[in-house]
Amino acid sequence: MAHAPDPNVLRTRLRAARDAAGRSGVDAVLVTPGPDLRYLAGYHAVPLERLTCLLVPASGEPVLLVPRLEHAAAEASGAADVVHVVSHEENDDAFAMAAGLVRDALGGDPATVALTNTMPAMHVLRLRDAMSGAKQVLAGSVLGELRVRKDPAEVDALRRAAQAIDRVHSRMGEWLRPGRTEAEVGRDIADGIIAEGHRFVDFIIVASGPNGASPHHDTSDRVIERGDPVVVDIGGSMADGYCSDCTRTYVVGGDPDPEFVKYYAVLLDAQKRACEVVRPGVTPESVDAAARDVITEAGYGDYFFHRTGHGIGLETHEDPYIVSGNDRLLEPGMCFSIEPGIYLAGRHGARIEDIVTVTDDGGERLDTIDRELVVLD
Repeated sequence: MAHAPDPNVLRTRLRAARDAAGRSGVDAVLVTPGPDLRYLAGYHAVPLERLTCLLVPASGEPVLLVPRLEHAAAEASGAADVVHVVSHEENDDAFAMAAGLVRDALGGDPATVALTNTMPAMHVLRLRDAMSGAKQVLAGSVLGELRVRKDPAEVDALRRAAQAIDRVHSRMGEWLRPGRTEAEVGRDIADGIIAEGHRFVDFIIVASGPNGASPHHDTSDRVIERGDPVVVDIGGSMADGYCSDCTRTYVVGGDPDPEFVKYYAVLLDAQKRACEVVRPGVTPESVDAAARDVITEAGYGDYFFHRTGHGIGLETHEDPYIVSGNDRLLEPGMCFSIEPGIYLAGRHGARIEDIVTVTDDGGERLDTIDRELVVLD
């Protein structure tokens, strides 16, 4: 069974969501299965065509509406300790029930409702019909500000996730060898992610040789050759839902291309510089610039063509994004990746990624495994 936060924490989050809705001019927040539901109610619900929806009115008490066959799961998650759980039968109009519950809480029809950003369109449209007088907006503008700053327990959860994925990287010598395919190595890594403490494998990139120049390569049947640089970007979710994401680049079984060694040293410096500037009051775009300027000055600016990082928590990618143009100020508790890369099309590539949290007076890397170039025999 998935781990839920302390009920008092969940009640505080629900009150904060209600208050944030009121400040935003939203009459109710409607949350279907996904990270927002887990954050607010501790319920890791299965997404179905049947409606599961947490209703958080700006006034009144929240209600969790679930299919009857999911009622026991909702109670087992601990959600029933913090919200009233109401079931709908197979032949009920669950969307009309949701509209009625919101209307009862407010004492009238809502003018504006906020829908969780990941709600399926088939639910969005049915809720629109059931609340035909209400304007629909995205709930990210309401809930994002609650989730973007992690409390100490959340930072500890991300630290445990980082330590678990670091242990997987420390075992790379067991799996990453010339003559094996990327897919074979990826299957071993998947087993390792679970063995080292994760509940789920979220993604595995094993990008050898020229595949390393594609930042979002997956795995393939390419056979890893002696001297190949290999980008290994891996992550999973722990039982409490918090995610890991760490990239290291290896050289397998021989001497790498001298050009690769040259730009890896540049990349290492760029990643270090970006981590060093993290502190409250600086902007994400200044963190991005700290890495990008080093790479550009070394002549590789055209080969670093993605943002420097992304927030992480109950989702692998969430706010804040470490990218040019993001000028909001960093605050304690914000957690994000710092992952500059250099990619030479048709030849090879490299990326170094750590998860970093903003502390009261600086930043802390949650991933601690060595970032120097590792040559595996």
